[in-house]
Amino acid sequence: MNKQHNIAILGIGTVGGGTYDILTREAAMLKKTQGLDITVKYVLDKCKDIIVKRGVPQAAAVDSLDVILADESVNLVVETMGGVEPAKTFILKILQSGRSVVSANKELIAKHGKELEEVAKKSGAGFYYEASVAGGIPIIRVLQEGMQANNLVEVMGIINGTTNYILTKMAEQGLAYADVLKEAQSLGFAESDPTADVDAFDSMYKLSILSSMAFHVPVSHTQIYREGITSITAEDIVNAKLLGYVIKLLAIGKRSCEGVEVRVHPCFVPLSHPLASVRNEFNAVFLKGDSVDDIMLYGRGAGAFPTASAIVSDVISALKGGTSKTDVFSGSDKVNIIDDFASSYYMAITAVDKAGVLAKITEVFSKFNVSISQMVQRGAAGEKAQLVFLTHPAKEHSMQAALSEIKKLKEVKSSDSLIRVL
Repeated sequence: MNKQHNIAILGIGTVGGGTYDILTREAAMLKKTQGLDITVKYVLDKCKDIIVKRGVPQAAAVDSLDVILADESVNLVVETMGGVEPAKTFILKILQSGRSVVSANKELIAKHGKELEEVAKKSGAGFYYEASVAGGIPIIRVLQEGMQANNLVEVMGIINGTTNYILTKMAEQGLAYADVLKEAQSLGFAESDPTADVDAFDSMYKLSILSSMAFHVPVSHTQIYREGITSITAEDIVNAKLLGYVIKLLAIGKRSCEGVEVRVHPCFVPLSHPLASVRNEFNAVFLKGDSVDDIMLYGRGAGAFPTASAIVSDVISALKGGTSKTDVFSGSDKVNIIDDFASSYYMAITAVDKAGVLAKITEVFSKFNVSISQMVQRGAAGEKAQLVFLTHPAKEHSMQAALSEIKKLKEVKSSDSLIRVL
């Protein structure tokens, strides 16, 4: 016999609406294939009219959490509100009542995951957040339930669709960053305030969750090096193509005997690498385990139905008593964050076009143990030219010190770009 379950959804925006649609549209299929008779009994938003206009019955529309908390027949709540407050307060109250929560809120989880986990453990409630990273890609379930035999040494990927869309259009259509951003906003791929995406906060929160789960140590978002895409120029895109690369915003987590390195920044990705072919708003996550070696998961990283698909997957898991995420941020192990990581680099500078300039620059590189693998001179105009360098792997601190000294050379007119190379 199918068991009856009443659930509530907090927020009826893009993701909340998609979740409501799937749960109501596919109710018969879920009953047949999963043995679960799921009813969305309540939908909460700040204005009941918004809920009703979205197609939810008037009787299910509420604007107070107290109504949901008072109804003991509701045994699970889905949070799709986003942001820290009031989502945090609402989730804590629900967990304290002993009811499980499914959330897509990466910022809240990255910032307050430990507190939420501890409350869930104390009350015996479940806390699930598959949809918080990479939309419809089931990366969290793979990490938790499919990779137990592995010591993961790397988790890396394109986990923000907005920035990947912008960089794809810049590369394929030769457009400037500002022009593509406007297009992305008009199409709904970017918010009116795109800061969270283009300045890499979104990817930073997601990497905190992924790396904590992959490496079994709590990695705070405050420990992650973050750099966005706002300084990427059309010239960088052209240089990357000429050198056999494409630029992507990557989230990178690596574990070694020395500790963990966690960073989000633009990166030159070789055209031969699987991540180079991830276009537009799609996401991909690349895993490396000591037993399984390399795995890549690819799919839509955002949108109403891809994200709602992950939420409904968690709803089903929760109602069936599946493992919840209540020990990811609560670990007591101390983690050593490696900030002086090793990378190859692309550097572009504009300098006086005369004999001896290159020798002065290479002397600085040598001083800081930075070895050049390739150098190209481009765009000579009058007395100036752009010098493009690719380096062999070097330490981050050494490269930054070299760049600082190169900027001081009187022959160097501008430091145009410094981008890490995968």
